[in-house]
Amino acid sequence: MKEVRRLLPAEDMVYYADSAYCPYGGKAPGVIRDRTFTICDFLISKGVKLIVIACNTASIAALDAVRERIRVPVIGLEPAVKPAVAATKNGKIGVLATGVTLAGERFHSLVERFGETVEVYTQPCPGLVELVEAGKVGNPETRTLLARYLDPLLARGVDTIVLGCTHYPFLRPLVQKMLQSNVSVIDSGAGVARQVARVLQGRKLAAGEGVAGREHFYTSGDPEDVQGVVQFLWGDHKLVVEQVKS
Repeated sequence: MKEVRRLLPAEDMVYYADSAYCPYGGKAPGVIRDRTFTICDFLISKGVKLIVIACNTASIAALDAVRERIRVPVIGLEPAVKPAVAATKNGKIGVLATGVTLAGERFHSLVERFGETVEVYTQPCPGLVELVEAGKVGNPETRTLLARYLDPLLARGVDTIVLGCTHYPFLRPLVQKMLQSNVSVIDSGAGVARQVARVLQGRKLAAGEGVAGREHFYTSGDPEDVQGVVQFLWGDHKLVVEQVKS
């Protein structure tokens, strides 16, 4: 969402934090798919012209089904394996993601299509999403857990780390502090934002220039608990998070 805002300052954005059902990483694909349907229906009710499923796990579980179900364009996420292949110098890539993402057919297809010439090492990261959801992006507990997940990849000699979950870019400053300067860190945010721009422009749906876009935040969880974290992560202490019971 930050990358989309940076690239498209005139667009209004509606964000839904499914905090009551977070994290998705350990849930059954059918449960994730049902939640994705519910959230997309809510976003459609708000008149959105495009939906980004801003979650690798939900994209793995539900993207094709959502595209069959609704008429507005839908953009999903996938770990940034392709740009990582282009970036690696020694041919060794590490991917941090949820278990559902790493076990999904979409991820395996991604590795088969773009990873033939490199070694791809995967690392499921239970617990990281919950820490980001709590706003703990730089404390000792988070550093300890990150070290547990990064150390096996570094022991393999990877020179490129893919942040394969949309929560993980908030941990990027800490990750980079824990890595040597010759290890690159890549996520999919900027690429997704460019795809949003391409689709909006291609369908003549882009907002006019000279207008400041607004953000509307919703959550399935307790808004009092969620609001402080969203304000911290988004960088706006005046934003309001409204609750949606679904």
